[in-house]
Amino acid sequence: MDLPVDEWKSYILQKWSLLPTAVQLTIATAETLSDVFLLSSSLLQPEDEMFLKSLSRGYFVGKDPAAPLFYREEGNKKFQEKDYTGAAVLYSKGVSHSRPHTEDIALCYANRSAALFHLGQFEACLEDIGRAQLHGYPERLLPKMLLRKAECLVALGRPQEASQTITDLESNLTSQASLALSPFQTLQRNLHHLKMKVRDKEAVMETFPAVLANALENMDLREESEQVSSASSSVSLGTDPSKGRCLVATKDVLPGELLVKEDAFVSVLIPGEVPPLPHGLGSRWDTRISNGDLYCHRCLKHTLATVPCDGCSYAKYCSLECLRRAWELYHSAECALGGLLLTLGIFCHVALRLTLVARFQDFGKVIRKLCDEINSRAVCVPESKDPVKTLSNGLGERETSGTAVETPIPGCGVNGKYENNYNAVFNLLPQTENHSPEHKFLCALSVSALCKQLQAAGFQALTAGLKSSKLKAAVAPDLCPDLHVWGVALLRHMLQLQCNAQAITTIQQTGSKEGIITSSRQVRLATGVFPVISLLNHSCSPNTSVSFVGTVATVRASQHIRRGQEILHCYGPHVSRLGIAARQQKLKSQYFFNCSCLACQTEAHATAAAPRWEAFCCSSCRALLQGGDVLSCSSGSCTEAVSRDHLAARLRDLQRQTGLARELLRSGELEKAIQQLSGCQRDAESFLWAEHSVLGEIEDDLAQAYAALGDWKKSAAHLQKSLTVVEARHGPSSVEMGHELFKLAQILFNGFEVPEALSTIQKAETVLAVHCGPCSDEIQELQQMKSCLLDLPPVPVGPSA
Repeated sequence: MDLPVDEWKSYILQKWSLLPTAVQLTIATAETLSDVFLLSSSLLQPEDEMFLKSLSRGYFVGKDPAAPLFYREEGNKKFQEKDYTGAAVLYSKGVSHSRPHTEDIALCYANRSAALFHLGQFEACLEDIGRAQLHGYPERLLPKMLLRKAECLVALGRPQEASQTITDLESNLTSQASLALSPFQTLQRNLHHLKMKVRDKEAVMETFPAVLANALENMDLREESEQVSSASSSVSLGTDPSKGRCLVATKDVLPGELLVKEDAFVSVLIPGEVPPLPHGLGSRWDTRISNGDLYCHRCLKHTLATVPCDGCSYAKYCSLECLRRAWELYHSAECALGGLLLTLGIFCHVALRLTLVARFQDFGKVIRKLCDEINSRAVCVPESKDPVKTLSNGLGERETSGTAVETPIPGCGVNGKYENNYNAVFNLLPQTENHSPEHKFLCALSVSALCKQLQAAGFQALTAGLKSSKLKAAVAPDLCPDLHVWGVALLRHMLQLQCNAQAITTIQQTGSKEGIITSSRQVRLATGVFPVISLLNHSCSPNTSVSFVGTVATVRASQHIRRGQEILHCYGPHVSRLGIAARQQKLKSQYFFNCSCLACQTEAHATAAAPRWEAFCCSSCRALLQGGDVLSCSSGSCTEAVSRDHLAARLRDLQRQTGLARELLRSGELEKAIQQLSGCQRDAESFLWAEHSVLGEIEDDLAQAYAALGDWKKSAAHLQKSLTVVEARHGPSSVEMGHELFKLAQILFNGFEVPEALSTIQKAETVLAVHCGPCSDEIQELQQMKSCLLDLPPVPVGPSA
């Protein structure tokens, strides 16, 4: 996903293994990235390019004229099954394969509008109706769509526009005598009642804009740092002798305070974990749903009403504005390369997009800097003990009396401010000396193949969007004839991304939509580059939490941060999820450093033991078992000892049994599931420590089973036990605790346990606001639940005896 597909990786590594040792050594010891690129690209052969092209053909991104009818028919099947979301996605696939101003695209838009109407997405429905008409929707079918349009307008409380649509409908009906009038007559009979309902809705929703405005205000930086763009005045830029650049608190920071709000310099949507279909008849017509079908490829907004690129079937957007902006900034160059970019992986795609977007930021200066790098050793020299000196070769220079002076902190501009721009991106460390020779060879050949395709596409692809003819003329000599400058820049960025790419995540609901209690999971949606957030150093027990709304990342304090204390972020390995050995190995292999954060220091000096969420207990006295291959009871009065292998085997058997119980739960056999889970619970309590994660998972499954039966008291009781396990492992203020409190709030709400529900809602809001911000879907749902509970009439009290 990040790197090229496995077939290309295996092919290039095989090619590397067959190179003479002298050639391998030359590439391994090359002093500059320019040398790495030139040496590697000289080894790219036509047969290599042919193999890559054959892999790229597996990702069909063109427009297939036969596909719209197929997807429309498949969508109709989903529509008849009342799976309106599935139908909308399939109609969208039909839209993406259709040419503009054809009956195919008009029909797909119209059918999608019907699915959106049934989903209650009336604004999106109206937009699709407009698009269908714009692309030449057949006159013979127009009355049915105008009827839908009028119903949407009534539902949205826009009676005047609805009346005009009805007038247009009457006119159309008059010209089509064969069409039955009953749909129009039905609309006339119900119009008055619908208008009354709309008025009622408007009265209820009057306070919403104010609530939304307050929530959005809480997401904004009230005062920006003078030193770092996109950061609050509580943040300053500093340097550390061992870590390099860092962010430091300028004053005491309270939990939940917004520290950074940064839009990605660039981001690339991850299409999902759906592999290409095998070659064969109909293999291009994929009915599977992926993130690429559900999110805007520019702003990452979730939408079922995507607008496709006119040139390819892959890129989809939430609006014509996003489509236009993407085309101007980068997609005009990427459009014809979609299959190749999907084959070469996300990092290669991000690297290309970085260089394309850079064209719009003092492009001449960027080109000059890249040319300088080709002729210098600044790109590839080993880092000195003083990271600031190593990094000070940036685009930003300060001129004094006609002489250039190094910027004090790399990445800062002439004004001394660190900003979200290409200068800051360029100064992110590529860690060249830490990457293996094989990895650099893979990246260099991938970039070289991409440059060949860019060159084949012509100079126009790279200068598209540059409105200034003078700028185009200035750029032209540097781009021709071999794109060497671009190749070095692409390679630099591809190597930077291993340590500096940020996974943009979102929360997606899991389980059936009919479930009363919803579960959610965090999924990786895109990869982005955030120059300011890249300044945050790692801690296995960080003092911040990062969340995303589209391409915008927000960093909030997750605990009290003292003035002068470093602001820290977790790169993935967290103290509550992995033991120290696993964390250290992961950080070393991906980020090239040995973590010495406070959590690692504390754990390293502690007694070697498994994390408590993986610990076992004594079957006799329930005390904690400790030891290596043979575990002994920690209670001084108990002499029990047991083999770790024996307990591990019991745990594996328990996990198999809980897996069977979950299958029963998913199939709706609730009583059998509860019986099976209860047996698993008793078994778990006999040998697992009370804070073991498996014990918590069993309690959570029991809570869901009883919730499905409507037994809210038992469901809440089991979830309370699950909460105890989550709190012990992740902490009372963790995002994991917030999600569990959210589920408990749902259960108590459905059980009308008003005081307990209100208390739990308050706790969940407090925790989730810190990690997800005040506008997250979960907090909005919590606020709706609270509003409903507060509006409930008091419980009547009977007369005293």
